[in-house]
Amino acid sequence: MTKRYGVILAAGQGTRMKSKLYKVLHPVCGKPMVQHVVDQLSTLSLQKLVTIVGHGAETVKAQIGDKSEYALQAEQLGTAHAVMQATDHLANEKGVTLVVCGDTPLITAETMEALLKQHEDAGAKATILTAVASEPTGYGRIVRNAEGHVERIVEHKDATDEERTITEINTGTYCFDNEALFEALSNVSNDNVQGEYYLPDVIEILKSKGEIVSAFQTASFEETLGVNDRYALSQAETLMKQRINKQHMMNGVTIIDPDNTYISSDAKIGSDTVLHPGTMIIGDVEIGSDCEIGPNSEIKNCKIGDRTVIRHSVAHDSSIGNDVAIGPFAHIRPASQISDKVKVGNFVELKKAVFGEGSKASHLSYIGDAEVGTNVNIGCGSITVNYDGKNKFLTKIEDNAFIGCNSNLVAPVTVGEGAYVAAGSTITSEVPSNALSIARARQVNKENYVEILNQKKNS
Repeated sequence: MTKRYGVILAAGQGTRMKSKLYKVLHPVCGKPMVQHVVDQLSTLSLQKLVTIVGHGAETVKAQIGDKSEYALQAEQLGTAHAVMQATDHLANEKGVTLVVCGDTPLITAETMEALLKQHEDAGAKATILTAVASEPTGYGRIVRNAEGHVERIVEHKDATDEERTITEINTGTYCFDNEALFEALSNVSNDNVQGEYYLPDVIEILKSKGEIVSAFQTASFEETLGVNDRYALSQAETLMKQRINKQHMMNGVTIIDPDNTYISSDAKIGSDTVLHPGTMIIGDVEIGSDCEIGPNSEIKNCKIGDRTVIRHSVAHDSSIGNDVAIGPFAHIRPASQISDKVKVGNFVELKKAVFGEGSKASHLSYIGDAEVGTNVNIGCGSITVNYDGKNKFLTKIEDNAFIGCNSNLVAPVTVGEGAYVAAGSTITSEVPSNALSIARARQVNKENYVEILNQKKNS
């Protein structure tokens, strides 16, 4: 079997983005563009993947990690010059090398696999990924011969009027016989206005030697979109969102308003789950079946069980069980663990809290740095007082405890199993199991106070 290699061109700064963030790190549906490309290439069983880095090299490496090897293009002198930087990694290898730009987040593994198959079937030394553009102005045109092989690539500015009528364009993605690629790269010249070394010149060099240059035309022009500015970034975002949402809908998820629902490419959602408008699902999210999310909810890096409802709420970096009701207007902060059949009601905030099965905090509470047992009721306005200005402390509420409204549990403190805390109490010491704890000032009524007060005002 022919060995396969990959090269990602990711060295450019992207000045047209007008951003401090390097171009290939701009996110599309929550994931950096270059990571989309890496993830697609990772499914193609490559022997080796080399990413050409330049501007922001260390940041790009930190994003991709050990999924790639790296070569530095310290000075950006064109696309052929970029591929030359992979010489130490690939020049002595036999096989086929796929070259892809790191700013093409919509390209799919299926298209690249089809490109490789076309290359192998044609016995070509190079194969170009092409597409049909409804408005090809500015793109290089693909000129084919009678056999369908590529004769040449003509840049728009150099094309004749007849050649400009051609709508098949060069997308900038290629695969090459690896040995032929690196031999041809040594002959690429920078004798042009920009003084740069261009990868399409490899095509001309191979053609001059009588080698076969083939092309594979993808049915999706949008898939080949290269992102060079913020407008193109917004186009990529829209197209990726449509692709992701369609896939989930085809898998049995109901999305009420796909135009206003945002789902990351890494999310997994079970069948018969309903997503309402304004829902944002970010990062590594797993949602079970028969759930209802939204409207206007933000879920990030969470695992959610079956039949759970989250309305008008935010949940980050937490696990949420089956048959849970959250919201409206609840905030589940990181490191929270919510068991089955829990209710977290309106204006309740959880942070690093473990909530046992069947427990409830129905409204207006803050539960931070806490371990809450099963079937606990936390009344309205109750707070775990977890912070003394320097350190955070743990509150434990054991099974079947009842916390009355407007209670302050000053950590570190434990409320025992089955215990009651009277409404309005400030608890600073352990509450034994099955006890009733009352910690509030005795009520004092001042008779005729208002009358006396008014007399003083008028005197």
